[in-house]
Amino acid sequence: MPPKLARYLIVTIVVIVLSFAAWTWLALTWSYSEGERAGYVQKFSKKGWLCKTWEGEIAMVTMPGAIPEKFAFSVRDEAVAEAINRLAGQRVVLHYQQHRFVPTSCFGETEYFVVGVRAVDEDAASVPALPPRTLQLPH
Repeated sequence: MPPKLARYLIVTIVVIVLSFAAWTWLALTWSYSEGERAGYVQKFSKKGWLCKTWEGEIAMVTMPGAIPEKFAFSVRDEAVAEAINRLAGQRVVLHYQQHRFVPTSCFGETEYFVVGVRAVDEDAASVPALPPRTLQLPH
């Protein structure tokens, strides 16, 4: 193989690898959106053949008797995963960041990465009833 062709081939491979690494870094550090979802953790497990990631699902119930909507999520932080496991069976609020176009599932199977969790205090969540208003008509 001529030296120019070998050098061209090596430079091309290095550029491709560096581009892939830069894209992965950008996709994992830049958050497309973030927010919170509340519900009951329905599934939560560490899974994967080569790359083990925490994957879960919460059931979000808007009102009693309604069909719950499911929200699938991934967790990269071991401390957050432990907190979710400790709060199993309780209603929780998950704070998540959405990372679009992550090039591999080694970092998580979904694009929603949970970065925080807290239990919902059911008593504080209930809204106190307001006193009835009286209607006053002009004279």
